[in-house]
Amino acid sequence: MEKISAPFSTIILAAGKGTRMKSDIAKALHTLKGEPLLAWPLRAARAAGSTRIVVVIGHQGETIREQFSDPELIFVEQKELLGTGHAVLQAKEAFEERNEEIVILCGDVPLIKPETIRALYEKRKSDGAAVTVLTTIVEEPKGYGRVIKSGDGRVERIVEEKDATADERLVREINTGIYCALSPFLFAAVASLGDNNAQREYYLTDIIEIACKNGLKATTMTVFDPAEVAGINTPEDLERAAMGVRS
Repeated sequence: MEKISAPFSTIILAAGKGTRMKSDIAKALHTLKGEPLLAWPLRAARAAGSTRIVVVIGHQGETIREQFSDPELIFVEQKELLGTGHAVLQAKEAFEERNEEIVILCGDVPLIKPETIRALYEKRKSDGAAVTVLTTIVEEPKGYGRVIKSGDGRVERIVEEKDATADERLVREINTGIYCALSPFLFAAVASLGDNNAQREYYLTDIIEIACKNGLKATTMTVFDPAEVAGINTPEDLERAAMGVRS
């Protein structure tokens, strides 16, 4: 695939324990078709044109470092698992006040395509947005963050299910956890996050509302195949992902 002309960086979130996997192995190290889950978004990011990749690790971080000993990778540690927003904040120093575009990927979303990452990057750029979030529409949105839009279709915020109203829970457009943002906005936004929510965590999702409240543009891009952006949370999810990999 042709590389994109302008470089961008990537942050991959891979700090989670993966307790629902019913295993002591860190989620990022569970294997799909013989490769650790983390290897899949890493490969997709590089194929999409990412020139700098920062991986946020936590649980079994040293083991992840050992298995991914590529000198071009930058590892940063999330010592306390305080949410996705807090995880991204740990990567701030790795960018040394660089002014660039950053794609945020999840270490447990293995089927994301390079073409989708590239399209997300280009969508944010063409929209002139501070941040663009990748969404998808599912039949049963239970358990996912809902994408809340205004009457004219503009994204206003993302609400986690535990914090959603009954009406908001009826929304079928969900957050995939994948974003593209400008680095000055991104790190200022995650540094300002609060944990006033049901899980007492610093939600990365809140950067959408922060952008809107500050008069900045936030947009969405929709993936039409939910399987491409499905996260791996259980052994059953891993089995479904294996079935979705082309032989």
